[in-house]
Amino acid sequence: MQTTAAALTMVRDDAFYLKIWLRYYGEMLGRENCYIINHGRGEEVADLATGCNVIGIPGDPHPQFEKKRWRLLNGTAAGLLGYFSHVIVTDVDEFVVVDPESGEDLLGWLAKRRRPRVYTPLGLDMFQRLDVEKDEIGDRVLGPRMHAKLAPHHSKPCVLGKEAQIARGGHFSKFEKLNSPKELYLLHLKYVDFGEYVHAMNSRNAIVQEIGVGVTETSIGRHWFAEARGEDREVFDGFASYKMEEGFNLDWVRDEMRESWKPRGETGFWQFDRPDYQTQVRLPDRFAGLF
Repeated sequence: MQTTAAALTMVRDDAFYLKIWLRYYGEMLGRENCYIINHGRGEEVADLATGCNVIGIPGDPHPQFEKKRWRLLNGTAAGLLGYFSHVIVTDVDEFVVVDPESGEDLLGWLAKRRRPRVYTPLGLDMFQRLDVEKDEIGDRVLGPRMHAKLAPHHSKPCVLGKEAQIARGGHFSKFEKLNSPKELYLLHLKYVDFGEYVHAMNSRNAIVQEIGVGVTETSIGRHWFAEARGEDREVFDGFASYKMEEGFNLDWVRDEMRESWKPRGETGFWQFDRPDYQTQVRLPDRFAGLF
């Protein structure tokens, strides 16, 4: 059994993303090193995650869901760091990858890290270019989908080599050094398939409606609320209209992250600026088939 890295996530019913998560992290790390908090004790989640470490918790809707979720994730990650050199903490639709140009996968890359650090992969929001990406997603996502928009919001301190409290939403941590290596990316799949996006948003809108509170009365993100959703097709068409970045050298984004690195007020967390670039990229063909 390898002790280089474990993967940790929380999921509620999202079978589409969980299947991808299990294929990627389960195949690379071993299912015995994958930890899934099953919010609501869903039977489908438990069945899909056979061979993983599944922790069932009550699924009652709660306005402070995000605070409770990150308190549990932080505590679980801190405990796992007593047994693994690294713990990868992501939402079920987020995937930390190493550029194949390096010749290594994520596990091999982490095995060579000798100093305990927190790593912040560069965030990219994968999305379906409806005008050119007509094929459905099968066993592999990358290939049928290769377009992404720059997403500083998803450049998260999600690879823990030492204990460091992560803020609600996963966007900030209390680790004072920014480590964002050139070869490390976080691919976020919320928009990777139009049909699944519509399904997931319908589900999230229903959950907050059941809770029965407004956006100002809860810690749940604004993007869960129907009034912030907009027209789905217009959202995707808007991404497709973003300026296309030539090539795939994103060092300038990491440079801007480092230049704006600073404490987040008096909270103890650290942050960088997160501008809205409205820029898209196409992943190089070498990424096809990674997951």
